[in-house]
Parts: sequence; structure tokens; C-alpha cells
Amino acid sequence: TKEGKAVEQESSRMITPAAEDFSAWYASVISAAELVDQSPVKGCMVIRPWGMALWERTREALDARIAATGAENAYFPLLIPQSFLSREAEHVDGFAKECAVVTHHRLLATESGVVPDPAAKLEEPLVVRPTSETIIWHMFSKWISSYRDLPLKVNQWANVVRWEMRTRPFLRSSEFLWQEGHTAHATRDEARACAGEMLEVYAEVVESLL
Repeated sequence: TKEGKAVEQESSRMITPAAEDFSAWYASVISAAELVDQSPVKGCMVIRPWGMALWERTREALDARIAATGAENAYFPLLIPQSFLSREAEHVDGFAKECAVVTHHRLLATESGVVPDPAAKLEEPLVVRPTSETIIWHMFSKWISSYRDLPLKVNQWANVVRWEMRTRPFLRSSEFLWQEGHTAHATRDEARACAGEMLEVYAEVVESLL
């Protein structure tokens, strides 16, 4: 009935007191504000217009501050050769078990549905971006010929995939939006100074905007 649906919608907007159950409070606020919705893909979320507006405002504020440090925006492929991550095995060890891997480039229609086409198996598996560090530094090695090419500061706004087992909207999900910056410098001191500058930028955005 209409009355039943109205009651159901109203109950879904009720806010659990934070003092009673902080996790339930967080989930109820997200739901009542219509920031996200559940996705048919487990662990992923659908960011609704209100949620996307918050992300866009945060991104715009941070992007302007990043640009002021001399970094330039770029975009790198979503798919990364598995061999790239193998070279940095120690670096990716912390999230290796969360990586999604593409092994075929085509589907095959069968009576029971679509399946990966055995004839379309990739020569090398491709990892769905858990971070772009390995491919960015591969490109840096092509772009940097001498100290004259330094400093090189690149920023990327993108989505990444890490197959989380326990998820929570905006905090932990299998796919999420993020920003990653990578820089190359002539000296260690310059690199440390750049890192310190960005830490101050992050802190300022958190304190003034969030």
C-alpha cells in the first residue's frame, strides 16, 4: 500500500543516535542524505548527485591548491601490465590480494550466457588500477633525460579498485575515487620539501573545508 511504502521510506531516513551505535549512525546519515546507494556489484557504491556534489567541491578546492604547488594534471591507463607490479612486489604486497585482474579481451555468447572467449586470452594479464605508481614511474623514465627535466610534478584524479572484503561507503569500498600525486626531484631535500608542502595542503583542506 501507499501507506506502507511511506512508512518504509520514513523508517529508512531515521537517524540512529551516534552515542548509541556510531557505525549505524554513519550508515543512517549516508542513507538519509541520499549520498550513495547500494550497487549490484558487491563492495561498490553508486554515488548519487548529493554525494557527487560533495566530492566535486572537495576536488575543486584541492585541485586548485595542488596546481598552486606547480603540479600538472595528467591521466594514466586504468589497466596496468601485471609485470609492472611484479617489479615492485614489495611495494604492492600490502594490497596484492585485493587486485582485480583482466585475463581476456572478449566474451563469447553461449546457450547459458556469455563466457570469456578462450581464443581471446591476453598474453599478459592486466591489473585493474590499485594505484598508478608503477605505470607513472615507467612514464617518468621516458620523460626525464637529465636534471634539466626536474622537478617533474604530476597529479592524477582517478578511480582505483581494491577488492575490499569489509566495506563502508566513502571510507572503504572496492572501487573509489581518489587523487594521487607523483614527483621527481634533483635532490632528497627538494623531495622532502615537496612532501611537506603537500601535507600542509591536505591539512588546510581538511581544516577549512571538511
